Amino acid sequence: MCPESVFFHFLVSETDLETLVRSTFPKLKFKVYYFDPEIVRSLISTSVRQALEQPLNYARNYLADLLEPCVRRVIYLDSDLVVVDDIAKLWTTSLGAKTIGAPEYCHTNFSKYFTARFWSERRYAGTFEGRKPCYFNTGVMVIDLAKWRRVGYTKRIERWMEIQRNDRIYELGSLPPFLLVFAGQVAPIEHRWNQHGLGGDNVRGSCRDLHPGPVSLLHWSGSGKPWSRLDSRRPCPLDALWAPYDLYGHSH
Repeated sequence: MCPESVFFHFLVSETDLETLVRSTFPKLKFKVYYFDPEIVRSLISTSVRQALEQPLNYARNYLADLLEPCVRRVIYLDSDLVVVDDIAKLWTTSLGAKTIGAPEYCHTNFSKYFTARFWSERRYAGTFEGRKPCYFNTGVMVIDLAKWRRVGYTKRIERWMEIQRNDRIYELGSLPPFLLVFAGQVAPIEHRWNQHGLGGDNVRGSCRDLHPGPVSLLHWSGSGKPWSRLDSRRPCPLDALWAPYDLYGHSH
């Protein structure tokens, strides 16, 4: 895909990003959308890691509202990743009748993403009846925004966040509401498009190796971020792959 045919939509909670991007990529076609933290602040509950409580983590829930109605399909990407392949391959993914597509990991223990209370109460655990739910990482998704708007998925996600505020049915920030709404109804995408977990686990942030197989996207999900480790001069081996793309130009 030619770079000129790619349009970027940046979601921000601070307004200084536009100047940085324009000075670094003067020919890039993009628009910056300010996400008001107050939209979601009252819905956020405490998580296992404070960073997961930041309002901008929840901006993906509101893409259908933030972006213009003429934007009918997007690839959502977290800010802690690097694409090392032609993004057109991901763009042309067929979603079939599904609203979102993402790499799924069905070998993962799905039950761990929810509390004992969730699984002990029929009104909650029954959510997955008739579905074969698998874990997927919400940092890389192909989304049919037209269908999202038509069905009203933002309200469905918000409903689970409201329940969480009262009943504590999960621990991991913005991920579980997506699992509750979409798990078992996701168009599969090759695992190469989300080599996730490079930031280590959600507590220790220990160094990780790449998963076996081809790689199209490197994702530093987890608590350890490459820019922080590089700045502190305690990088993991794979953080060297991030360094050339650091817009702030730190010397390491």
